[in-house]
Amino acid sequence: MGFKCGILGLPNVGKSTLFNAITKSSIPAENFPFCTIEPNLGIVNVPDKRLDSINDIVNSEKVIPTSMSFVDIAGLVKGASQGEGLGNAFLSNIREMNALLHVVRCFDDENVVHVDGAINPLKDVETINLELIFSDLEVLEKRDQKLEKLIRSGDKEATKQKDIIQTLKGLMESGNLPRLDNFQPEEIKFIESMNLLSTKPMVLVANLSDDESKNNIDDLNNYAKSNCIDIIPAVIKVEHELAALEEEEQAEYLELLGMDEPVLNKIILAGYKLLGLETFFTSGPKESRAWTVYKNSLAPQAAGVIHTDFERGFIKAEVISYEDFISSNGESGAKKDGKLRLEGKDYLVKDGDVIHFKFNV
Repeated sequence: MGFKCGILGLPNVGKSTLFNAITKSSIPAENFPFCTIEPNLGIVNVPDKRLDSINDIVNSEKVIPTSMSFVDIAGLVKGASQGEGLGNAFLSNIREMNALLHVVRCFDDENVVHVDGAINPLKDVETINLELIFSDLEVLEKRDQKLEKLIRSGDKEATKQKDIIQTLKGLMESGNLPRLDNFQPEEIKFIESMNLLSTKPMVLVANLSDDESKNNIDDLNNYAKSNCIDIIPAVIKVEHELAALEEEEQAEYLELLGMDEPVLNKIILAGYKLLGLETFFTSGPKESRAWTVYKNSLAPQAAGVIHTDFERGFIKAEVISYEDFISSNGESGAKKDGKLRLEGKDYLVKDGDVIHFKFNV
């Protein structure tokens, strides 16, 4: 679907190591600032145990998960909005992202330099936030100047948009990322049209040491809670080691660590949900497959993800919720139990639906 989730943060916080773990690739991850200059792109399968459970019943020839794109973006430093470090190149790369994973290092290590000389997770977050804000304030100022001309000509819509910009400026000048909760849908639509950096959906990834005595995460947790931002603690070094193992070895390592699955899975799923995406399934003898749709997609739109002809010729959808599919032991059992529903063009697809589309071509 063309969505990108960017991995950003200061230099040497673990961004590239996390990207390597997520994509199981081997881009450089060295101990010096700006090792990553050009953004690296990886297509990643989205882990979903539901797909495996569906296939345990159907036993398809193929199992195909859904996927999404992750991008490793060059590290940012204080003053990037004025050209420091990689400056505007960094900011333009972020502008292309649909959502952001902000990696914050929460431990000191004399063998890994910090760009500011000392570990302070909260200060690091504030540095990134301010650079995003400074860049956005410049965008807002330019848009404000254009609106002034329209307002003088009597454009009422321009007056409304100017009010929105003034509100955004006030929020940004307080030093915090502006939340869009208090804006109306039409106002949000206008804000999104400006492709601002500071309003992109974001999750914090707290990079921890495997030596708990070295970790400093309390301030970051408090910041995340007070700003309603999700935070995922992860020992990225361990996640990278896990990702390099074969399935059987990984299971043994997880058991040794007392974990049921890699934290990496939570991070990938967090990126997926940040993008406002959900999953539906199709399943049959040839393949069981996960598909990606926007939240609140109509049934014909979901059919169109499979093939555009399916959307044009949509007649109806046979729908079974994931829970009913499993409890009834598949499609035939769901039919017997009265759990299979016929839905029309107005049906809003729900996360986990198992669907068989009927269509004309």
